[in-house]
Amino acid sequence: MATDPIAGDDAALVLFSGGQDSATCLAWALDRFARVETLGFDYGQRHRIELDCRQTLRAGLVAREPAWGRRLGEDHTLALDALSAVSDTALTRESEIGFEASGLPNTFVPGRNIVFLTFAAALAYRRGIRHIVGGMCETDYSGYPDCRDDAIKALQVALNLGMERRFVLHTPLMWIDKAQTWGLAQSLGGRALVDLIVEDSHTCYLGERGQRHEWGYGCGTCPACRLRAEGYARFMASEAP
Repeated sequence: MATDPIAGDDAALVLFSGGQDSATCLAWALDRFARVETLGFDYGQRHRIELDCRQTLRAGLVAREPAWGRRLGEDHTLALDALSAVSDTALTRESEIGFEASGLPNTFVPGRNIVFLTFAAALAYRRGIRHIVGGMCETDYSGYPDCRDDAIKALQVALNLGMERRFVLHTPLMWIDKAQTWGLAQSLGGRALVDLIVEDSHTCYLGERGQRHEWGYGCGTCPACRLRAEGYARFMASEAP
């Protein structure tokens, strides 16, 4: 059901995959906006298990911060199988993770964030929501060009022109590294939020949840696991007395 567009200035839609970054962004939004809805995408990703983490994380956030429970609204999931059909990447195929001749990781899914944010804006339009929140970052990331600040700002302009709205695309992680992302989670919800993200979020590209590491579940060797592990180690070192 559509909501009053005028009421949407204090509402946010969070791109919520079930990973560390999007869980931190959801907490960030719940700390700032009166109403927050979430949106996940099933695009045939190899690590589809991340989608199974979403409801556990939402419930955990509400349990740890009752005020957030009053702000957390509907969850939405969209199937974007076409994105997998037109992609030939290590995130949508059973292939070894590495680098292309262009220098980009072969886990880069061309157009993914552009498609995600476009669909998010279309949903936000219908829901009367002005603010859209994503976990894109270019400080400590895998080199994806659609995570860059310039790309997000350009897309915001295009969406606003094309939909005749004034959406605001928020990227609270854009200029911080993974250690600082863990620190942001702690500043928002204390150690309890850090522990929730460790236990119940999923980042591993291979979809592995068999082995529990200090920083959470994953294969421990893919680029996403390495970034998460290294960031957690730096975060813990900064917390040591």
